Amino acid sequence: MADDATPARDYRETVFLPDTPFPMRGGLPKKEPEIIEGWAALSPKGLYGAVRAKRQADGAPLFVLHDGPPYANGAIHIGHALNKTLKDFVVRSRFALGYDVDYVPGWDCHGLPIEWKIEEEFRAKGRRKDEVPAEEFRTRCREYAGGWIEAQKVEFQRLGILGDWWNRYATMDFSSEATIVAEFHKFAASGQLYRGSKPVMWSPVERTALADAEIEYHDHVSPTVWVKFPVVWRRKIEKLKSPQLGISGSSLLVKREEPELEGASVVIWTTTPWTIPANRAISFNPEIAYGLYEVEAMETDLAFEPWAKPGDKFVVADKLAEDVQKAAKIASWRRLKQVDCKGLFCGHPLREFADGYKFWVPLLAGEHVTDDAGTGFVHTAPGHGQDDYLAWLNNRASFDEANEQVDSDPELQELNYERLDPEIRNTVDPDGAYVRRWVPELASLPDEWLHAPWEAPASVRARAGIVLGQTYPMRIVDHMAAAEEARSRIFALRRDARHAAEAEQI
Repeated sequence: MADDATPARDYRETVFLPDTPFPMRGGLPKKEPEIIEGWAALSPKGLYGAVRAKRQADGAPLFVLHDGPPYANGAIHIGHALNKTLKDFVVRSRFALGYDVDYVPGWDCHGLPIEWKIEEEFRAKGRRKDEVPAEEFRTRCREYAGGWIEAQKVEFQRLGILGDWWNRYATMDFSSEATIVAEFHKFAASGQLYRGSKPVMWSPVERTALADAEIEYHDHVSPTVWVKFPVVWRRKIEKLKSPQLGISGSSLLVKREEPELEGASVVIWTTTPWTIPANRAISFNPEIAYGLYEVEAMETDLAFEPWAKPGDKFVVADKLAEDVQKAAKIASWRRLKQVDCKGLFCGHPLREFADGYKFWVPLLAGEHVTDDAGTGFVHTAPGHGQDDYLAWLNNRASFDEANEQVDSDPELQELNYERLDPEIRNTVDPDGAYVRRWVPELASLPDEWLHAPWEAPASVRARAGIVLGQTYPMRIVDHMAAAEEARSRIFALRRDARHAAEAEQI
C-alpha cells in the first residue's frame, strides 16, 4: 500500500514571484560602506561636492544651513544621530528643490566638560589643576578636542550625512578666534561696545564660571514663606533755601508724613526663602491696586504661632487680600486706605539680626509683577537671577539714593545730613546727638563747634583731645571759600571784553 501512495506536492512550484536582483537580506553592515565609498568617488568632496558643483554650474540660488555644533568630548550618541539626520533631511530636500546648499559642519571646543576630562587625566598622574601651567593645560585640551573632532566626523559620515566635511570649522581654530576678535573690534569701532555685568553661576570645585546649559538642578522641595518688610519712610523731594549761605535751592530727601503707614509692613510671598538674605528691593506694579489693612482678630486654637497679630498693618494687593488673610490665619481685618507704593522704602527683615542688613529696601515699579498669586509684590534679589539683576540695574539710582548712609539713624538719614551746610545742620541736629553718635571723635566738643570743628579755637580743640590731621581729618574743601572763588572767576570772565563780544554774537 505504501508503494502505491501519491507523493506530496511541492507547492512552491505554484507560487509565481517576480524575479529581482535584490538580495533576500539587506546586508547593511556590508552594503552601507559600499554606498558611501561610491558617493566618495563622485568628486573630491563626495556626493555633496558633486551635487553642489552641478547646482553652481546651473546658477542655482544659494541656501545656507547654519549648524549648531556638537561638543567635541566623546563618541556620538543617539541624540547626535537624530540631530544630524534631521539636518540631512533639510540639505537633501533643498538640493532636490534645486538649491545650491552650503552646509559646513562644525564643533564647539570650549567649556567645562573638556576641562574636566583633562583634569581627570592630570589627577590620575598625581597633578592638580593649579599645579599644571596654563599653556600645558590648554594644549592638552586642544589635543583632546581635536581627537574627538576627527572621531565624530568619521561617525557622522558613516551615517551618510552630506556636508562640507573637508572645510569643517571648530571654535578653537585660530582662524575662528581671529574672526571673533575682528567682529568684536567692529562693535568697538562703531561705539556699540559697553562694559556691563550679570549674575553668573560659579563652580567652587572647578573655580570657574558656568553657562546656564552646564547647570543641572536636583529636585528640591522648599517651604514657601511670607515675609514682612517694615515700611520706614517715603521719598519726597524738597528744596531748601538759605540766602545767608548763598544757596538758592538744595535738593534733599525728607520723610512724607503718613500716620496710617506708621508701623505698617509690606508683605511678600516667595518660594525661594534662601534668597531673602540677598534681597535688595521689592517690586510692585503701578497698574495693581494696593491697600493698607489692619488686623482686628486672629483665628483661635491654632497649632502654631501665626506671623500676624491684632493691630498689625499690612500693605498687599487688594485682589489678593483675601488669600493673604487666609494664609495668615486672620479672622478679620479692615481696609484703612489705598496705598501709592511709589517712593516707599522698607527696612530689611534681617536688619535687627546683623549690622550688614542696615540698609533701605526701595519699592520699584515693574511690569513683571502680577496679582495672580502671592501678595502683589515680588521680592528682588539681584544676585540670584537675571530678571532681578536687571530690575536693580534699571533702578540703580533708587538703590544708591536710599543707601548713601547705610549705617545712619533713620530720622537723620531721611534728611541727607551729610549734604547740608553747617547752618542747616544746626536746625536738623541742634543738640549734636547725631554727630556724637556717629563721629565719636568729636563727642567732647562744645555744641557751638560740633558741626565745624575746624573753626573751633585751638585751645577748645586741645581740651576736647582733637588734633586736626591726626585724631580728626583736615577739612578737604572750604566750601564757602571755594564758592567765593568760583563766583569771582565767573564774574571776572563776564567783565572781560572778549566774553562780552562773544555773548553779543550769540
